[in-house]
Amino acid sequence: MASDEQPWHAAFPKPTMTADVMPQRRAMMILSMKIASMLIIDVRRTDYEGGAIRGSLNIPAQGFYWNRGMLYELCYKADIEWVVFTCGSSSGRGPRCAGWFLDHVRNTAQDKDMQIMVLEGGVKGWVKAGPQYTQFMDGFRAEYWDQLFAEEERTKQTKADTDGGGTGGDPSVGAATETETK
Repeated sequence: MASDEQPWHAAFPKPTMTADVMPQRRAMMILSMKIASMLIIDVRRTDYEGGAIRGSLNIPAQGFYWNRGMLYELCYKADIEWVVFTCGSSSGRGPRCAGWFLDHVRNTAQDKDMQIMVLEGGVKGWVKAGPQYTQFMDGFRAEYWDQLFAEEERTKQTKADTDGGGTGGDPSVGAATETETK
């Protein structure tokens, strides 16, 4: 039986703008060299575990829409040049919140200077990039990430086995061709 429950973001308007992606290397350079004022907004909520990128601010996506105006005021007054959004993988919540914020910054505040971006790969990508990145995390717990990535791999393999009839996702493996069966 299908659920009629809507996703959390259905209660808000769709973002009208799409933020560009900030490469991990650029974010790392800005963080490590402190060459620009950058604020990372981490919009994870229940998965806000295992550490966070140093100096990031946690504003869960589910309440972000109502806080975008205040975030802009704080960033503007602090002369923040870059506001970079992230979530677990920067493929859902991060881009959605960045879009809402970009719309507010450009269309409501009429600010053309503040740069709004989405972190490439999200926090998971940051961790997977290795020790040169995880050294810039507060509360980093390697065992948490090792377990999470192992669990994701098992889930991916199980799905591949299910989708491919137990062939690791490759329907051609083990399948007899027409000439082989004759």
